Amino acid sequence: MNSNNLLLYALGLGAVLVMAIATWLLSVAKRNVAIVDSVWSLMFIAEACIYVFGAPAPSARGLLVAALVGIWGLRLSLHITVRGWGHGEDRRYQAIRERNEPGFALKSLYLVFVLQAVLAWIISLPLFGAAMGASALGPLDAVGVLLWLVGFVFEAGGDWQLSRFKADPANKGKVMDRGLWRWTRHPNYFGDFCVWWGLYLIALSAGAWWSVVGPLLMSVLLMRVSGVTLLEKDIGERRPQYAEYIRRTNAFFPGPRKR
Repeated sequence: MNSNNLLLYALGLGAVLVMAIATWLLSVAKRNVAIVDSVWSLMFIAEACIYVFGAPAPSARGLLVAALVGIWGLRLSLHITVRGWGHGEDRRYQAIRERNEPGFALKSLYLVFVLQAVLAWIISLPLFGAAMGASALGPLDAVGVLLWLVGFVFEAGGDWQLSRFKADPANKGKVMDRGLWRWTRHPNYFGDFCVWWGLYLIALSAGAWWSVVGPLLMSVLLMRVSGVTLLEKDIGERRPQYAEYIRRTNAFFPGPRKR
């Protein structure tokens, strides 16, 4: 990796840090740090654009990755924004706020916003690797796009099904166990997992094997940190029916119901 490429990758970090600081300032005014979730996926779009259009000559693979990330990122940001509109700060962030008072307004800059910007920068390695590759598209790229498509269907489809379920007053207090949610308790997180491993296969086709750090980090976040583990930490206490759902439904990877 030459110095120009390193500079371009560093520029990606600078871009997401600027986005993080701007969002932090808005969160202080609104007293709601949950808005960072709407910006999270947009950070990857910004990085993809910098990597692809900052390269000496944008490649077909780079443009492909930018398009895939753009579709995924815009859909996710719009969904999270609409879902949280008018509901105030998410309970996860309320808990973080309570643990870090007094002075959370300032602490949230590095505890939430800068942290997410750095994580997005590391996870974006496959985007950078794909953009830097100059070889022609090949079979591995096609497999990567197919895996991305599977992930997008699970993530967008799972979000859509859950939104419709919650919109029906008859389902109040019930557990969503239909459609994709019948096969996995977290089809949206599994979809995110597939999206990023699909992008990695495209980067791998360009020779960027080292970018595996990105999807590995995303996988850890989804399964062990801010995804499944955090969401299910106390959900059994808040929703007793969820315990039965856990017993018969796979946590992450889709599969038939357990007896």
